Amino acid sequence: MPDLTDLGLSKYEAEAYHALVDAGPTTARELSEVSDVPMGRIYDVLGSIESRQLARSQDASRPKKYVAVDPDAALDRLLAARERELDAEADQYAAVADELRGELTEPPEPDEGYWTAEVGADDAVERLVEQIDDADESIYNVSHTVPTSIDVDAASNRIGDHLVDALERGVTIRFLVSPTLLEDVADDPKLSRLEAYENFEARVGDSVHGDVTIVDGVEVRLDLPNPIAPDEAFAVIDLTDPSFATRVREAFDRGWVAADPIDG
Repeated sequence: MPDLTDLGLSKYEAEAYHALVDAGPTTARELSEVSDVPMGRIYDVLGSIESRQLARSQDASRPKKYVAVDPDAALDRLLAARERELDAEADQYAAVADELRGELTEPPEPDEGYWTAEVGADDAVERLVEQIDDADESIYNVSHTVPTSIDVDAASNRIGDHLVDALERGVTIRFLVSPTLLEDVADDPKLSRLEAYENFEARVGDSVHGDVTIVDGVEVRLDLPNPIAPDEAFAVIDLTDPSFATRVREAFDRGWVAADPIDG
């Protein structure tokens, strides 16, 4: 259950404020007696919540009395202070990330090809988004069907946004799709967003029977269906191997030449 400590108060500060709200104007000694704040700490705690504008003191009274600020105002002040702290932390982390970007260099290309694997629809989508964001020159995609295990609306919205970002960067994107997939996405307004860019093209071909993506001519993504339920996504294999990617690209080009442009 949330309490005032979630908004930045210490345990004693939260206890003192609660006790002030319940007790009304009271002295430090009286507040210590009705709360869990020991007498040896009560003045420091009261000074702290007063500096946070959560309490006010009546200096004219002897002994001095304290009164709580209205809870709505107190919560607004705590929330605003917490937001300022978080904004400052976010700025600090952003500055650290910017500094590290200048220190960390791109890893060298491997002498030999290597591969990685992701299992499950969610991980497959996450990896595809990373690949789109990493693309510098080109993304060539062959798509046969949309797996039933993927939340199509959520995934296509997210992927579409990242594809638009890539097109804005000048990345060439070509989609080669099957007639079956074209029927599923023909009326999708997200496709129209992509068609507005000159560096985007899409064609439909009868020979499309799998799902492959080639990124920057060196990385090949192979989407593997579930062998028990072929309509479901099972795993993704990523191969980084320029010579293999070249052979896949040549096959893509043959299919692209034989395919028909999709009318926008």
